[in-house]
Amino acid sequence: MRSDYKPQGYTSVAPYLLVADAAATIAFLQQVFDAAEIQRIPADNGRLRHAEVRIDDTVVMLADTTADWAVAPSHVHIYVPDVDATYQRALAAGAESVQAPTKKDDADKRGGVRDASGTTWWIASRVA
Repeated sequence: MRSDYKPQGYTSVAPYLLVADAAATIAFLQQVFDAAEIQRIPADNGRLRHAEVRIDDTVVMLADTTADWAVAPSHVHIYVPDVDATYQRALAAGAESVQAPTKKDDADKRGGVRDASGTTWWIASRVA
């Protein structure tokens, strides 16, 4: 398969989040998921026209909203090594609990949090 059609180190699919405060979302992702910032492209008004962070093997793209592009509440699922510890970091970073980590009918233990920009992060670890 050709690999020259996308940047090296990028997956074929990447979430793109439109949020009210991209800089705050980046800080949240760094604190909770150890995200590494790849780039920021500021708009003339100081907000972020485009930004990218890497979480483990995935690039998450995001931008501040504009008059033409409103906040789009999203749900993102992310596998982490320790769902309980990540859930607690998210709460400490100001996220609102959607669901405490719980083992249900599949092989994952999963919980959910909503960040200040309205994105719901479903956090899971494979446990069985």
